[in-house]
Amino acid sequence: MDTMSFPKGFLWGGAIAANQAEGAYAEGGKGLTTVDLLPTGKKRFDVMFGELPSLEPMPGEFYPSHEAIDFYHRYKEDIALFAEMGFKALRLSIAWSRIFPNGDDVEPNEEGLQFYDDVFDELLKHGIEPVVTIAHFDVPVSLIKKYGSWRNRRVVDFFETYAKTLFTRYNGKVKYWMTFNEINMLLHLPFIGAGIVFEDGEDKQQVKYQAAHHQLVASAKAVKAAHEINPDLQVGCMLAAGQTYAYSCNPNDVLDAMDKDRESFFFIDVQSRGEYPGYAKRYLEEQGITLQIEEGDLELLKEHTVDYIGFSYYASRTTSTDPEINQSTEGNIFSSLENPFLEKSEWGWTIDPTGFRITANQLYDRYQKPLFVVENGLGAVDTPDATGYVEDDYRIDYMAKHIEQMHEAIKDGVDIIGYTSWGPIDLVSASTGEMKKRYGFIYVDKDNEGNGTLTRSKKKSFDWYKQVIATNGADVSTPVQTTKS
Repeated sequence: MDTMSFPKGFLWGGAIAANQAEGAYAEGGKGLTTVDLLPTGKKRFDVMFGELPSLEPMPGEFYPSHEAIDFYHRYKEDIALFAEMGFKALRLSIAWSRIFPNGDDVEPNEEGLQFYDDVFDELLKHGIEPVVTIAHFDVPVSLIKKYGSWRNRRVVDFFETYAKTLFTRYNGKVKYWMTFNEINMLLHLPFIGAGIVFEDGEDKQQVKYQAAHHQLVASAKAVKAAHEINPDLQVGCMLAAGQTYAYSCNPNDVLDAMDKDRESFFFIDVQSRGEYPGYAKRYLEEQGITLQIEEGDLELLKEHTVDYIGFSYYASRTTSTDPEINQSTEGNIFSSLENPFLEKSEWGWTIDPTGFRITANQLYDRYQKPLFVVENGLGAVDTPDATGYVEDDYRIDYMAKHIEQMHEAIKDGVDIIGYTSWGPIDLVSASTGEMKKRYGFIYVDKDNEGNGTLTRSKKKSFDWYKQVIATNGADVSTPVQTTKS
């Protein structure tokens, strides 16, 4: 492989989320939030789909977010490890209910604001740029109880107040912001994406797309507020991305693949281009969905588009209109047929480095705005030795191949700001609630049942990623043989 050269100032780092890392779910004045209601096991998916209206923790259930990996108390230790790897950036989120415990509070919670001041100060002390998501699968539960969450227009105003509070408080400490994490997940996991709990007999598509409109308006209002407070602030959107392949060259398969991609692009088309695309208008009309759009909404969307496109990439997807082709992959929220040309992870996600390059090109061609890779990584079962060390050559191999393809995309002319790998330290899986599904360069001693010491230890990939960053991506040398498929 030719020596790779990434742009000067490229933001290498990692990404975590408050609800999957912080723990301390009832400390520091924090209110209850959506993820605090996600147990492990089958009921987790019932809640995520908005089908189980439980707005209090249920007796006898285990809630992994309540302690998570205790970043709330251990952030200095964890940030020191990130600094040792040479991180230039850390993507993290702010827990909405730490700042406004009920979501509609008149005044913010000072203890919550100070916590993030302390975290940002610690990052900046180590020369690490904070990249902050305002809402990462996070809605204060009180907003669901009182207003029905994002189905209600009033939540737009509460979010605007929240965003303005953050931009003002952390002005000078945080430059890069994102409004909603994986905003397209609203259509697939409405409770996770928007705190939606469905009522019996209601039109679910109507509810989801109305909530989507409210989030899109809220995002535009956040962009407007950020630029008014400080024109240098950079506010991005965030997409759960992954190219959809047609299983065959049958035109119907190609059209189906395009339609499935557009289901997600719909959100980013509005946030980046500033208007509802024609295909979305057609879909809403044909589905009998009538959005309540207030006067000034469309102008707001048009005038306050995002500065960059953040996206996660884990896997590509494959689709077919042939009912005889029905062998699907497991583990991914996005349905996909098995791709005979690709291997799969232990959770059934396709491993497709070339798809990463294709996806980056697709997004840049479409939007012509800088991209920020804010999630990418391999979830795997790690087996530590007696010292906590993990020989994770399989993770190194996965990530090296993806970084190589990211560099190919840059050579294609794609403007990429940075790369923050998902879960640089093991944390709770958003989809399954497991600790067993590990992504980190740092092992955390905790199991699926919540047992363990929470001791941190370095994996083999820790020193590998340190080498990648130190060489600005020039040295991603991979093992000749991997120890895990």
